[in-house]
Parts: sequence; C-alpha cells; structure tokens
Amino acid sequence: MNQWGMDTATVMHGVFGDPIKHSKSPIMHNRAFRELGLNAAYAAFHILPGQLKDAVAGIRALQFRGVNVTIPHKLEVMDYLDEIDEDARAIGAVNTIVNDGGKLTGYNTDGIGYVRSLKEEAGFSAAGKKVLLLGAGGAARGVAYALAKEGASAVYIANRTVSKATELADSISAYAPAYGMSFDETIDIRNDVELVVNNTSVGMHPNVDEVPIDTSWFHDRLTVSDLVYNPLVTRLLREAEAKGAKVHGGLGMFLYQGAYAFEYWTGREAPVAAMREAVLEAFR
Repeated sequence: MNQWGMDTATVMHGVFGDPIKHSKSPIMHNRAFRELGLNAAYAAFHILPGQLKDAVAGIRALQFRGVNVTIPHKLEVMDYLDEIDEDARAIGAVNTIVNDGGKLTGYNTDGIGYVRSLKEEAGFSAAGKKVLLLGAGGAARGVAYALAKEGASAVYIANRTVSKATELADSISAYAPAYGMSFDETIDIRNDVELVVNNTSVGMHPNVDEVPIDTSWFHDRLTVSDLVYNPLVTRLLREAEAKGAKVHGGLGMFLYQGAYAFEYWTGREAPVAAMREAVLEAFR
C-alpha cells in the first residue's frame, strides 16, 4: 500500500446499518489492518430500509471481502445470502458476511464475542452456572445462545413483555434449561444466579442515570455485565461494584465480535489490544 493509504490492490470491507454515523467499527478495523500491515480498508455505509438487497448484491459486484451488518438489518439480510452458519441460523440473526469469490456466507459473532470477552476480561466461565439476562431483544438472542452452548446450568431471561422472554427461552432450551420471567420475578432467583447481563439499552448515553433493574439485592458473589459501552461504565456497573460484585463492561463484546469478524475475513489473529486502544481513543 502507498503512503496515501489505498491503491488498486486494496481489499474492501464495510458495515451496513441505519443509523451508522456513530459506529466505531471503521476506526477499530482500519487500525487492525494497519497493525498487521494488510492492504485493506473498512468504511461505513448508511443503508436505508428497502436498500439492503441491492447493497448485498453490491458486495458481490464490487468484490468486497466482508461486511458487518448492524441494526436494523441483521434479520432481513439472511434472505439474501448463499449460506448461513449454524450458529447464526440458531440465533436468527447475521452480523458478519464473508465473501468467497461471490459466495456470501453469514455468521453471528456477537454471542461468541461476548463469551470470549467475559472469559478474558472478567475471568468468568458460564459452564455449570446459572445466569440472568435482562432483555429479550436482538442482542439478548446471541448472548443467550452463546451462554447456553457454553454449558450454563440455567438461563433466566427477564423482560418487560414476558411472552418475548418465554419465546427466547423456548428457542434456546435445546441447549440449556431456560426460563422466561418478569423483572419482578428476578428477586426469587437472586441467590442462585452468578451472572447478570444487561442486554437492554437502559443506561446508554444520553440516559446515563437509568438502571434496568433494582440493584439492592446485588452481592459480592455476582458478576454483573453490561452490553452498553457508551458510557464505558454505566450506573448499573457502578452500583454493582458498590455491592462488591465483579463488573464487566460492554466494550469487550464490541471488540471481540469485531475480532472474530476480522479473523473470518483475513485468516489472521486479530490484534485486539490495538483495536481496543483505537476505540478508547475515539471515545476520548
């Protein structure tokens, strides 16, 4: 690659979403390419509703090597791919596309990224443990599935609309015992669970004073994890820490879902430390 960056041999990657201008993915992936000296680039594309099918055809036509897919396209995109990885099919969402000579395969790196960050950053392994997930939306699907496959002994899912929690519990019950419940019912399992995960957007910037659950029952045998990474430390995590719980922020899931995507595209080990540094710099 020349000193100005891109040339005719540059391998292109990107992210499709709506909205997209807040995405830190280009900063993270371009830093990773630079770190390993790869002639590759990554850009963000604002794909509006109704444009996704054309955009996916564009991956083939323009010979992009890979693309990440974010809200609101993770479900619909599955209709336009040639193959879908078994995990992504079970989760029901795709966030990473790999282009092998015009054949597009969809993966989901959210759940595996989450589990990897939980192990590496919080030293927590879900095998044999009871876990409580707050929220039953798209993010919760990948996390619930990954924790179930990791061997959690029970996955409790609390949601405002209990039927959504029960539906998600049913869909992962093939992999681990799973139960849907209301937020009020979480008090009954407070002494059984060892991990609480916030999969909702409660506490996210600008509503930084909100918490998704009453934290008064938190204790020092608990690990509390928040998928929100803006702010890096949410009020939920501050209150958990005050109760002696171990805390795990959402930046790790974002980093490791990106690291897995990077590894699928390049076949190289992702330079996670450099990727983390780039994202933290962007936040400052």
